[in-house]
Amino acid sequence: MDVRRGRPWPLGVTLEADGANVAVWAPEATAVELCVFDGDTEERIPLPFRDGGVWHAHVSGIQAGDWYGFRAHGPHRPADGLRFNPHKLLLDPYARALEAPLVWDPLLDDRTPAEGWEPDDAQTGDSHLGDGVPGLLDERDSAPVVPKCLVVDHGRATSPDPFANRPGHDLGELVIYEAHLKGLTATHPDVPQELRGTYAGAAHPAILEHLTGLGVNAVEFLPLQAFLDDRFLVERGLTNYWGYQPVAWLAPEPRYARADADAELRALVHALHAAGISVIVDVVFNHTGEGDATGPTLAHRGLHARGYHRLRADGGCVDDTGTGNTVAADEPMVLRLILDSLRHWVRRYGIDGFRFDLATTLGRTRDGFRADAAFFQALAQDPVLAGTHLIAEPWDLGPDGYRLGGFPAGWSEWNDRFRDGVRRVWRGATPGEADLGSLLLGTASHFDHGDRAATASVNFVTAHDGFTLADVVSYSRKHNEANGEDGRDGHEENLSDNLGVEGPTDDPAIRAARGGRVRAMLASLLVSQGVPMLLAGDEIGNSQDGNNNAYAQDGPIGWLDWSAPDRSLQEVVRLLIDVRRRHPVLRQRSFLHGRTRSDGLRDIVWLRPDGTEPAESDWHDPTGACIVAVIRGAADDPEARETDDCVLLILNTGEEARDVQLPDPGAGYRWDLEIETAEAGDAEAEAAPADSVPPSSPYVAAAQSVVVFAAVPADDQTPTDGPAGKDTP
Repeated sequence: MDVRRGRPWPLGVTLEADGANVAVWAPEATAVELCVFDGDTEERIPLPFRDGGVWHAHVSGIQAGDWYGFRAHGPHRPADGLRFNPHKLLLDPYARALEAPLVWDPLLDDRTPAEGWEPDDAQTGDSHLGDGVPGLLDERDSAPVVPKCLVVDHGRATSPDPFANRPGHDLGELVIYEAHLKGLTATHPDVPQELRGTYAGAAHPAILEHLTGLGVNAVEFLPLQAFLDDRFLVERGLTNYWGYQPVAWLAPEPRYARADADAELRALVHALHAAGISVIVDVVFNHTGEGDATGPTLAHRGLHARGYHRLRADGGCVDDTGTGNTVAADEPMVLRLILDSLRHWVRRYGIDGFRFDLATTLGRTRDGFRADAAFFQALAQDPVLAGTHLIAEPWDLGPDGYRLGGFPAGWSEWNDRFRDGVRRVWRGATPGEADLGSLLLGTASHFDHGDRAATASVNFVTAHDGFTLADVVSYSRKHNEANGEDGRDGHEENLSDNLGVEGPTDDPAIRAARGGRVRAMLASLLVSQGVPMLLAGDEIGNSQDGNNNAYAQDGPIGWLDWSAPDRSLQEVVRLLIDVRRRHPVLRQRSFLHGRTRSDGLRDIVWLRPDGTEPAESDWHDPTGACIVAVIRGAADDPEARETDDCVLLILNTGEEARDVQLPDPGAGYRWDLEIETAEAGDAEAEAAPADSVPPSSPYVAAAQSVVVFAAVPADDQTPTDGPAGKDTP
């Protein structure tokens, strides 16, 4: 293969007319080789040119489909943060595709214990090396167990193009459905066996019909970047099911593909877009799958350990993420890789938004977390990423890592305070203790600053990390025995309540109470300001048998169980989403502060059941666990304040039914019942015609229920799309 100078950009292997340009960042290496594979034969091609720390060359003869990797030469002094070992084949950080999934193997270690070394009593007894353990360069070749990077031709015409049919939903319109790509279809009876658990399976009409039938218009997939099955999981016979150990940030995970991950992911996104569903991807840029000092040498560590990772003075990894290492996102070339990866996922796969795992890490500088860090500034000015939805998990495990509300305008954040508050109030806390009023209105205490909108709050009551909603009302403690960590993993406090029996039960009273609470929590989510996110399977009563950390459960525990879906609950979710869609006042951008509009009406009015406005003490009264809210368009929004849309909410979180004096909806209007969660799902009620008779007052709100009314013209006798309901239960 003829080698010429080429260019130090673009990074990675880029096809050209007579070969490929090859460029890789390894500024402290003494030499870098491109390794091209033909079966078991490896050809090593030195990259003789260097510019700004980038080794590069134009190599003739390279073509699409070729397998390749890199080897980097240089000093191996871990105490100084130098981990070069040419015996280890390295993945290209810019690889667009891998030929196989990546699984830990002992050959991936870059050093072995010094002769005669044995662990002392203070150590675990494991044979792998930790910081300070004397080690020798491991001269075993790792190429036999490292999947090879694939040279791809992304310039070729491919169809369909998922970038071309992006739905373009406004953030405030989204109802997000968080799902694991494999778990979504692994047991679905209407998805052919050969497609289950794949990109193609998630694009199957049965899945699209389920999503569109619910009314969700965005799917948020757990990580799709190529990731590693970790050593400690492999040794336990488990896999990294969730995928939070990324290695190749531009390559789609090959284990979800039947043949071609690139083409099949493009087809999936195109199909979702055609159904009007945006696609958000959970991305992991806070750490790499190489772990701590004992972890494998796969890519970043072998090319530039102290460039890609934050290191301590002794060469060990800073661990702000709880995964063993922390990416140095403020390093310009690392930031460049992150931005190049995001742009690639948008342009190549048509991705509409990203959820950033442990996003606090990405805003860390030498002075700590900053909302004006280089990472945030870079994304804000990038024209390719303009209009994409940016969602932060606003914490990490480092110093001052909890940063809810601390991200810049244009970002949304997972609001765990909403999750915890909703769980608390429905299991017995007063509305004041749970801060329920604030949560229903977008948690202004954290987000109403810096010109941020109420859509900054991504509300959820469950997510992949934790109990499913069915388990929140069925288990009072976690049951993670299958993870093999003796119960040490997962959250200790789940704010759950089994309502009398731990786990499944045939007791009709307990089952009814659990069902009522589930419906009430889902209603709380879907009538709140902000962006709601549902956990896949909650709408059909999916359980994980009390496991609140199913990260390693690539099996029945982690997969959705479609064998006996709760269709009545599914219908309730559909109705709630429809109510949200039809009433703009439930999804406003402006925060509501009870300000007076031009028509003399306030945008939010809180009431006690007797119709009077509550004092501060009423929010904390354990006997007054029933709140009423009248919601109109925001006073400071020129469009919203002109709308006559008005919704009345009753949230009776107590254990007794309450008489609620309905307020006057305004001259010429009456209240029309949209949904009552205590009766929703009742087959007999749903079969009856919708009730167009104005409800009596006082209205009896059932225990543990949410009731939604809408103000309609008094002479309008058109039934609502909601379920039938009685004036009084």
